Amino acid sequence: MTNALVVKAANLIRNGDIAGAEFALVSLAETEGDYALVAALETLPPKDLLAVIREYDTSKESVVNLVVTPEQFARAVVMERLYGDHSHVRLRGMINAVLFRDDSHTGEFIEAIGEVDGGCEALIDYLSDRDEEVVHFVTYDTFNVNRTEEGDEVDKAEISDRDWKELTWLLKHEHADMFEQIWPVLKKRMKERLRREAEQELLEQQAQEPQERRERPAAGAAPAAIADSGEESAL
Repeated sequence: MTNALVVKAANLIRNGDIAGAEFALVSLAETEGDYALVAALETLPPKDLLAVIREYDTSKESVVNLVVTPEQFARAVVMERLYGDHSHVRLRGMINAVLFRDDSHTGEFIEAIGEVDGGCEALIDYLSDRDEEVVHFVTYDTFNVNRTEEGDEVDKAEISDRDWKELTWLLKHEHADMFEQIWPVLKKRMKERLRREAEQELLEQQAQEPQERRERPAAGAAPAAIADSGEESAL
């Protein structure tokens, strides 16, 4: 029964019917229990498991997301990077959905991600849109880039947003070895981004300069209009 359902789910995934595949896996959990589903997920190729996890819908609870193990999830997270989603929206959604599920042992999932090749790189992508806040947090322990005084530090209760702030806080305070691999890369990317933005801003300013300013005649040269006028008056 288990093998048949796994094969059915895999075929549905390959045909693009993710909802149907998840329904088949949920049926397995209902008939044989969560442990059978966990075992079944272990036999699925990481890309097939990822296909189910990345379709996370916040409006409903996913049984697969609830029972996936840290090791299974870590492999799926790394594979998500291969999809080339530069916005990383899917990556953030699936990480938040699993790491911060109600019964989750968040620390175990974070550790599993850190232990698999490419795991820290995936978390760098996850935090890429918040590079400046994360780098600021390294020094000042606050995400408010305008706060640099002693006493501005935030504690976990203040940033329990089940999102990037909470994950960053956990990385710094409870997974320091991983964080030391993550934030320097974010800092480097931030500097490169700021440099590109400054160059682009300069180009835009130059493009907006008045045409007459760029074509201003050299000092002492008579404007063409005056020269023409002088010739006409002489006639």
